[in-house]
Amino acid sequence: MDAEAVAARIVARAAARGVTVAVAESLTGGLIAETLVRTPGASSVLRLGVVAYATEMKQQVLRVPARLLQERGPVDPEVAIWMARGVRQLAAIDRGACTIGVATTGVAGPAAQDDHAPGEFHIGIELDTVGGLVAESSSHLVRGDREEVRRAALEAALAHLDAALERTDLRMHSESTQ
Repeated sequence: MDAEAVAARIVARAAARGVTVAVAESLTGGLIAETLVRTPGASSVLRLGVVAYATEMKQQVLRVPARLLQERGPVDPEVAIWMARGVRQLAAIDRGACTIGVATTGVAGPAAQDDHAPGEFHIGIELDTVGGLVAESSSHLVRGDREEVRRAALEAALAHLDAALERTDLRMHSESTQ
């Protein structure tokens, strides 16, 4: 996948539709936001990027429930959804709206973390649609070094954003940018 080309397509399609995006990143450490920002016009689409690497930041900043983190740990598909929800809500605080929140959490390696293998990651997404909020996640396990795992997570997150823009029921929030 050419991540830069997909990011450019995401920015163009989102801008044309008045769709806004916020990203919450753990194992990707800012790669998603950085890749989107490389595209001219990203300022009309990207509302917020948060790197919540520490578990307590996921809870305190992104409002992932403490109980969920205690029961499952930070490497979990439900945690990814809560991260996406939290960043979407944070991006909406000043003007009341953000269409899409997307998040990554996982283990880049080289060692396992809390019984989760290196290369395990989860993507969460929350969409503001005319019918209400829609949340989903996907789970992945890839082989490779830290950078290969992080790159795979970037590509998976961009694929989720690209697919979300196929929906015809997304709310427009272009008035909430800049």
